Amino acid sequence: MNLTEKAAYLKGLADGLSLTEETKEGKLIKALIDMVDALANKVEELDLDVEELNDYCEELDEDLHDVEEVLLDEYDDECDGECDCCDFADECELCDDTYEVECPGCGETVCFDESVDPAELACPACGGKLLEGEE
Repeated sequence: MNLTEKAAYLKGLADGLSLTEETKEGKLIKALIDMVDALANKVEELDLDVEELNDYCEELDEDLHDVEEVLLDEYDDECDGECDCCDFADECELCDDTYEVECPGCGETVCFDESVDPAELACPACGGKLLEGEE
């Protein structure tokens, strides 16, 4: 028995007692039963909303999982080897054309490929020039 059915049952019990609103007790019991009925209806409405939101969250979770798979696959295609610019343990064929430079200012290792002009490189950690004497 759900809450709305229980509220209807209480209303039926009160009607069976032949309570009238002419007495203080009758007014009180009728007001309480009306409040219980309103609360039961609101709880049922909220339960439906929560169920709908749970379904929506599950759909979002599945969609996010699909996006993560695509992004991780793209990352794997870019670099799947062993170098300081990635966290993979295998030898990296894609990073063969990657160069590593240690920042003279902060010691951070920065990776770049041949498409980047070394003279224009700045350290992402401290902002300093990576290659000294290059202006």
